[in-house]
Amino acid sequence: MSFAIIETGGKQYKVSTSKILEVEKLDAKVGETIKFKNVLLLNDNTTTEIGSPNIEGATVEAKLLDNVKDRTVLIFHKRRRKHSRKKNGHRQRHAKIQIMKILAKGGKVIDEAKIVEKKKTVKSEKKVIKKETKK
Repeated sequence: MSFAIIETGGKQYKVSTSKILEVEKLDAKVGETIKFKNVLLLNDNTTTEIGSPNIEGATVEAKLLDNVKDRTVLIFHKRRRKHSRKKNGHRQRHAKIQIMKILAKGGKVIDEAKIVEKKKTVKSEKKVIKKETKK
C-alpha cells in the first residue's frame, strides 16, 4: 500500500489514495482539485523516498469535498468574588478533502484513486415494485 506524508496548515498528514480527511481551511471552491507540493515522504510498495525537507517535483492531488465548521469550543472566564464573568465560543473552520493521486518526481503516478459511481440498490427497486402492485 503506497502512501505519502504531506504538510499543510502547519500539520503533517499521512495520506493514501481515496482517503478522506479534514485539514485546516483552504481557499478553494467545492469540487476543485488542490495540489500539495510540500511532500515530506513517498512510499510505494518497493521503495521509500525521504525529502530534506521536501521532495522536489513530488505532488499530491486532492479534491475539495466540503468546507465545514468544527464543534463549538466554549471559553469561560470567571473572577472570584467580583461578579465578573465572560463566556465566549469558537468554531474552527476545516476543509474536507479526498486524496485522488500521489505523484513522484517527473509526474510519475505512484497511486491513483478509483472513481466509483453510485448505483441503484436492489432494495429501493423492490419498494417501487411493491407500491405499484398495491394500487
